[in-house]
Amino acid sequence: MMPAARIQATIEILDEVLESDHPAEFVITRWFRSHRFAGSKDRAAVRDHIYDALRNLRFYAACGGGMRGRAIMIGALLSKGADLKSVFSGQGYGPSKLHTDEIGPFPDPSLQERLDIPDWLWPIWRTDLAEMAEEVAEKLTQRAPVFLRVNLIKSSVGHAIEMLGKEDIKAIAHETVPTALLVLENAHRIINSAAYLGGLVELQDASSQMSICSLPTFIEGEILDYCAGGGGKSLALAAWLNCKVFAYDTAPLRMKDLPSRAIRAGVNIECILEDSLCKERYDLVFCDVPCSGSGVWRRDPWGKRMLTEKTLDSVVQTQAEVLRQAINYVKPGGILVYSTCSVLKRENSFQIDDVISSYGFLECLESKQFMPSENGDGFFYCYLRKNNDNQQR
Repeated sequence: MMPAARIQATIEILDEVLESDHPAEFVITRWFRSHRFAGSKDRAAVRDHIYDALRNLRFYAACGGGMRGRAIMIGALLSKGADLKSVFSGQGYGPSKLHTDEIGPFPDPSLQERLDIPDWLWPIWRTDLAEMAEEVAEKLTQRAPVFLRVNLIKSSVGHAIEMLGKEDIKAIAHETVPTALLVLENAHRIINSAAYLGGLVELQDASSQMSICSLPTFIEGEILDYCAGGGGKSLALAAWLNCKVFAYDTAPLRMKDLPSRAIRAGVNIECILEDSLCKERYDLVFCDVPCSGSGVWRRDPWGKRMLTEKTLDSVVQTQAEVLRQAINYVKPGGILVYSTCSVLKRENSFQIDDVISSYGFLECLESKQFMPSENGDGFFYCYLRKNNDNQQR
């Protein structure tokens, strides 16, 4: 495919994404399956165009004069100073020629459009992030770096880098996270590499890894991952603490691949159902709650489109409920970890303040808010100790 043909493919897929109830990646994969002529380099280039457009959707739509695939790509190219006529030439498999009403000029984008933050969310965003509001929003319009977690049960950081290098995957050790690698070249080869298939590395953001690498050294005993999902935290906990982890999720099907992933990683994880949970049994309960995903929108920009004021309120309520449920399973003297991939205070520090004020026996040992950067995604974690006086205020 020529560059212009890739733009036309992007336009077609964007139209389908904008009209579909399915996640963007589902629509992209479906389109490629029905257009087999697109080679691997074509698919990679088109996917890059699409995700760049989704990360900057409001801005490009404002620059191009409309919320359709064609207008969005006109806006994208204009914002980058590209020559529109060479792309929209009507030749070959590229886009048809520009109409006079597609050239503009259009009104200047608003601040919210430029930063790609929904209008309803901007007051909340500005209040919660204060002087960092614009910087964080702008960072979320950029492509995210790729990180790996080294499984120290099977490999050292140096050995993992060496193994990846044998397949031309260039990676370096993270500056502050002892298990993390930053991938510099050929990230698309990871899932078929010997290091990945052999359980030496897993795809996991560095900020998320830090929530486990910073755990107090005195933790031992029984560990529960209370919101296990696909099991990324379960695997990291089992490898870092070198212990068995019980994994639980309200939707057990989310854990369907976890047993095979655990075997590959060489760790001991037992997936359990609700009737196997025991109150005040676990020395550590890890609670990575459902959230807005605002810290990872550069990886999942469609999540930003799906978020509404109503769903945010619902998520905040769910977080509070899950956090209070999880407390019941922590032993006196044990640790509860609360985490989200959000940058909003109402999902993070406000939840911690509320639960501490409600339960007099909880003590905050450490909390950390990461903002999206070249070192990792936006992420929050807090370590709460459940003291022996279990009297609710």
